[in-house]
Amino acid sequence: MDPRKQRTIEALLHAAEQIFAARGVDDTTVEEIATKAGVAVGSIYNHFGSKAGLLAAVVERALGADRDHMDRAYTADRTPVEQLYAAADEYLEFYLEHPEYFRMLAFPSAPGQYAAGQDLAARLARSVEAQNQRMVDALRAGIAAGVLREVDAGQVATVLWASWNGVISLGWRQDGLRRTESELRTLLRTATDVVANGLLVR
Repeated sequence: MDPRKQRTIEALLHAAEQIFAARGVDDTTVEEIATKAGVAVGSIYNHFGSKAGLLAAVVERALGADRDHMDRAYTADRTPVEQLYAAADEYLEFYLEHPEYFRMLAFPSAPGQYAAGQDLAARLARSVEAQNQRMVDALRAGIAAGVLREVDAGQVATVLWASWNGVISLGWRQDGLRRTESELRTLLRTATDVVANGLLVR
């Protein structure tokens, strides 16, 4: 790809990520994104077709970053329980490296009334569900190995993922409930401990 074209695309994606995270998609105009990126408004339409197309590209980048972190957690050299703890650690790293992406995936904006937004929301939900399936698979592997007791792995994965989202969201509070990075690590381990210790065969 032409270097100038690549720089324009990267500038637009970066600007969109920041503005979408701060104000939401519906309250953001293409003019604002273009101004922040330092390019002409027409560049958005040339490269992405529309604001919805730009949002879809941002979401794909977010999903890719999350996938990269989860790849580091769910490795064959780890036991199923070790994979769960590693996934918690990597999820926090994902948030610390890409807070805008984390918010986009964990707390997505309303899809709006248009078909493009609704289709994107559905695709996002399917992608997140596919990522969570890796946790389900780890839980089932632990059950099959006799390390974890028989449970509904899908429900447990949802509970664990939702608790991680809640814990990590404490990192951006603006009051006395805000938690530091080290405190978030401790809380995530505690949340995972609660689930793991409740699953272990005794």
